[in-house]
Amino acid sequence: MKKVLLLLATLALFNFASTGPKATRNVATASPAPALKTVANTFNNIAHLEVYDQLNLSQSGLQKEVFEYALRGWQKMGAVNPILSIVDLSQPSNKKRLYVIDLIKGKLLFNTYVSHGRNSGDLVASKFSNINSSFQTSLGFYQTLNTYMGKHGLSLQLKGLEKGFNDNAYNRNIVLHGADYVCEDFIRKTGRLGRSQGCPAVPYADSKNIIQAVKGGSCLFVYSPNTDYLKKSTYLSNTLAAL
Repeated sequence: MKKVLLLLATLALFNFASTGPKATRNVATASPAPALKTVANTFNNIAHLEVYDQLNLSQSGLQKEVFEYALRGWQKMGAVNPILSIVDLSQPSNKKRLYVIDLIKGKLLFNTYVSHGRNSGDLVASKFSNINSSFQTSLGFYQTLNTYMGKHGLSLQLKGLEKGFNDNAYNRNIVLHGADYVCEDFIRKTGRLGRSQGCPAVPYADSKNIIQAVKGGSCLFVYSPNTDYLKKSTYLSNTLAAL
């Protein structure tokens, strides 16, 4: 926190020095100076990044680089909802690789299992698709939409935000739902979770609470260290180098 305050003070002094006396003119009608916006944005970036260390997310298996990717996309979405969900497919399905984080409160709301598509791989997902009936997971950033009652009970519609990677998710009926094959009993029997038709399925026991927490416009990031995605994602390009 001392580093944060020091950086804010430095940026504030830089802003004063660069604007000089002219900054006092038309105070009532002037819009915030760009440098002041930079100070505020920098503070938010640092504060949100500190959540990673505060929650010891590394001990839960989430790499800091993945968290930073997710945070960049969340910011680029212009999301006002502070809930950020990360599906980390660099981890095998027998690990708790779903992270639901409240960035404002600095709380890890959920850390549990999540499935990938049956044609994406067995233990580890390595193949991804945006095509109908591929039964593969789609990478990228999603916006959560509305809930509905489907064959899996309470489910949550998702809107894929990345053209060519997941923008067909809504038409593919890719949704967040609970499933009985996402549980530790299944892992004990097979060494991995069961697989979906491309949906991020979560344990039935947690599904309702997870869906209620993330519904209504929050950010969901489905990650894999896939070279094609990382190079072409518009949500991860031209972002703040300060992160």
